[in-house]
Amino acid sequence: MDIKKKNAIVTGGAKGIGKGISLKLAEYGANLTVVDIDEELLLITAEEIKKLYGVETLGLKVDVTSLDQTKVMVERTLEKFGQIDILVNNVGWDIAQPFWETTEEFRQKIIDINYKGLVNCCFCTVPHMIKRESGKIVNIASDAGRVGSMGETVYAGCKGGVIAFTKSLAREVARYKINVNCVSPGPTETPGHIEGTTPKLREALKKAIPLGRVATPEEQANAVLFFASPLSDFITGQVLSVSGGLTMVG
Repeated sequence: MDIKKKNAIVTGGAKGIGKGISLKLAEYGANLTVVDIDEELLLITAEEIKKLYGVETLGLKVDVTSLDQTKVMVERTLEKFGQIDILVNNVGWDIAQPFWETTEEFRQKIIDINYKGLVNCCFCTVPHMIKRESGKIVNIASDAGRVGSMGETVYAGCKGGVIAFTKSLAREVARYKINVNCVSPGPTETPGHIEGTTPKLREALKKAIPLGRVATPEEQANAVLFFASPLSDFITGQVLSVSGGLTMVG
């Protein structure tokens, strides 16, 4: 898992699964650009990482749905670290509700955050990786995008798009020694999960998951670390579900 001195960008990296990923990559020696829309929280997270692991960190407030802001994110990262070795597209957002009750504004926000932002980040980062003929891209999808999820139809559609995007981009950039893979989380103990579910639903989920509980952010981060490390050098275009066995799709 040697990623010492590698330079990583983690979007949505200040809380939840994203924070777990940021901490895990730092633990294994990577320098980090922590990106989030919540500036106060991302600066706290960046400082925490620096104190815990002593790696170089850069905290950037970025709305990845904006191509201009995403370009600046890449430029600032290159100014500080000189190169980008790892890109983790973690940003995501949803509120469960019946599809037919959603507004156009809500649907567009779901699409922008969960799909357009990832496309922007790849579009701005891939040319640098092609030039260097090296790089690891890890996209965070969701098992909702593999099997569907009631009340999350637009979100699931976006995450299914993330999976297809991952496979297609992996084919395009393989000749440049760039690996593109996807981690597909199941239910995970994050503030969003707790706020978006009832205690009754959380108990039902635990009973439905063969391993008997939801995941921790660190367990999702372990899968990201694998794809970001040399252990996955001959793996590309793949989707790894981290769901405790809730979904088992061939």
